[in-house]
Amino acid sequence: MSKVISQDTFDEVVKENVIDFSMTPSEAKEETIKQFEAQGINLANIIKDLAINNETGRPIINETLDKIKTLISQKSEDTQQLLELITVLDLECQKSLAHRVLAGKNGAHDALITLLEQTLQETEINTTLLCKCLQAANSLSQKQPDLFDAEALSIVLKLLALQDQQLDVTCLTLQWLQKACVMHEMNRQNIISSNLLKLTKALLRKDNPRVVREMTAVLRFLVLDDDIRVEFGCAHEHARQIANELLLELVQLLPEYEDVNVLSDLLLTIGTLAVRQELCTLIDDAGGLKLIFDIMKANLNQERLNREALKLLRALAGHDAVKAHIVQQGVAPIIKELLETHQANENIVSAALACITTLTLRVQEHSAAFFETGIAEIIVETLRRHPKHKIVQRNGAWAIRNMVSRSRNQCESWLSFGVEDLLNAAMAEHPSVAQDIKAALRDLGCKVQLREEWTGKAEKKIAA
Repeated sequence: MSKVISQDTFDEVVKENVIDFSMTPSEAKEETIKQFEAQGINLANIIKDLAINNETGRPIINETLDKIKTLISQKSEDTQQLLELITVLDLECQKSLAHRVLAGKNGAHDALITLLEQTLQETEINTTLLCKCLQAANSLSQKQPDLFDAEALSIVLKLLALQDQQLDVTCLTLQWLQKACVMHEMNRQNIISSNLLKLTKALLRKDNPRVVREMTAVLRFLVLDDDIRVEFGCAHEHARQIANELLLELVQLLPEYEDVNVLSDLLLTIGTLAVRQELCTLIDDAGGLKLIFDIMKANLNQERLNREALKLLRALAGHDAVKAHIVQQGVAPIIKELLETHQANENIVSAALACITTLTLRVQEHSAAFFETGIAEIIVETLRRHPKHKIVQRNGAWAIRNMVSRSRNQCESWLSFGVEDLLNAAMAEHPSVAQDIKAALRDLGCKVQLREEWTGKAEKKIAA
């Protein structure tokens, strides 16, 4: 078994080489690595690219943290020096995860929390210092959500209470919350249990597009289920709680913006929260469908916005009554126009075909509504343009199957467009989705060889 050493031991030898042998930092590190490797020591756990102070030989990140802690303990009023030191810490933390881990081990998180607390207690809040601290906290917390604790959450709530008095502070605080949510279920549960959702209502306003984008990102991150350390997460329950508190406000914000980025984030967030039937009904009753259609028609050329809108419509179609309203209120011509406009875009056509699949599932009237727009020929042309894209071919096969399964009168038209040859070619090209394509061919009335997945002999004969 190879021997290992600590980061402190490595840094101490580098320091000796700089001070005692007048080496440059790069020479000192190179010499130190050679010394330890010659002794058979494994340096895989060592950060070898730490910036070193030329005079003292110590890592700059360690020196910077020591100086910050000293200034905090002395309650120093030298704000300029604090700003400079925090900027250095921020830059060091941006270099790599290893740098952030080292900073965390040396008390960077506690130092920043203390400094934020002290700054908030001042009669006149220093916004510049708050922003610098929050920038450093964001850099430090990147892929390190374990650092976020109860004290940090308490500070976050105080910062958000400042609201529109400090726009930059609010946005940086929300970004910090986002990083705390990723891959950390307990942080998400603690945040939901706090007063955050009530504070959020006041932030979701039409005159705050930056805050709306950051806040909707927080809401989406709160319903993640990505922490492998917990057996069961609370993503669904979190989505329900957030939706009950904020879904109506999010829908009402849709007509207030023309910025496609804000609208895309709102559509994505609404779709993420629409996890229950009553919530789909709530969106429908609030006039959400008309708002979505108006946004799509006004922004037909916007890829991301329409992709999110199509995903949202699929989520809402999980409720049969809402699905009927979606088709009745005229979604078919919009989706047809999207397919025509973005014929070459694999992402959009894939989402559009999936949406058609959901909306036409087991409802003959819906299939007829789409077919009457002339969308069949466009779907076939889409499959012809993307023969190598498996998802497009699979989604196209799904859409065709659902449209013809209860409307066999359409089959002749589909076949006249040459769909049979395209589906057979796709089946040969993409064997992993062959069963999906066979289902479409079967319902089109084409000759297809179905494979019997299991055969066996019964122990006893079944009576006729």
